[in-house]
Amino acid sequence: MNQRFDLGGVIVATTLAFTPDESAPAGLAVDYEKFAAHCEFLIDNGCRGVGPNGSLGEYSSLTDDERRKVIQTAVAAVGGRGLVVAGVHGVGSHQAKHWAELAAEDGADGVLLLPPTIYRANRSEVIAHYAAVNEVGLPIMIYNNPIDTKVDLTPSILAELAQLENVVAVKEFSGDVRRVLEIKELAPELDVIAGADDLLFESLVAGAVGWFAGYPNAFPREAVEIYTLVTEGKIDEARELYRHLVAVFRWDSRTEFVQAIKLSIDMAGQSYGGPTRPPRGPLSAEHEAQVRKDTEAALSYIASRSPR
Repeated sequence: MNQRFDLGGVIVATTLAFTPDESAPAGLAVDYEKFAAHCEFLIDNGCRGVGPNGSLGEYSSLTDDERRKVIQTAVAAVGGRGLVVAGVHGVGSHQAKHWAELAAEDGADGVLLLPPTIYRANRSEVIAHYAAVNEVGLPIMIYNNPIDTKVDLTPSILAELAQLENVVAVKEFSGDVRRVLEIKELAPELDVIAGADDLLFESLVAGAVGWFAGYPNAFPREAVEIYTLVTEGKIDEARELYRHLVAVFRWDSRTEFVQAIKLSIDMAGQSYGGPTRPPRGPLSAEHEAQVRKDTEAALSYIASRSPR
């Protein structure tokens, strides 16, 4: 077990910048310059690292060349100042292993890996999937998201996967905070990483050691502050800040989370969110109004606080 790979802190599942270009897929080209600037912005604001090519963002809408260049861009932008944990999800282990090999070649520090996608894999198929990627040698953060994958990586399965030498952590997105302690009991070798933004505070208090999710794209400084306050035992202060941000954080657990996060980034005005590629379309008028309301409330509270 690779115990030296510390995943504590806030690692951001980065949004990806696009710019209009009729020659590009869906008329939107990846804007690598803006993406690099966004990665630098997150590190400059205290985030531990970035997670490019997150599974449920726009990873699936990228070409093979784009996927690889996104990782290369993130590695160059971070420049050793933080971690790059690359998403390497694939329908089969041969595909996921291929992306992990390229991530290793391009300088990523670790990988984020879903179980096999598209259909509901059984236990033996899940184990074989992770065992294949384990051969690459990069530290692996398992991603448990039974809501979207329909495959629940239960604590007992995680305990078995933890025997693979390069499996070091699990991004927990089941929505059940009881899992944090159960995983720590059955698989003490694994770092439990909070995966749902609107369950962050509860997960950290229960013993999660890191946070890998989306809304720090828009509020990196406040995200790091919440994490730091909890780890320093300043629970009341952490809860108060979290209480004023959790309404907008709840969008991270909704179908339109990518669009919502990008709108919040643009509203915060310190970085770039922009449009999304299909199959993700624009927010409905109702959803946009609510995201704006929730983001404005968070920004208003942040503005009202005395400088720290």
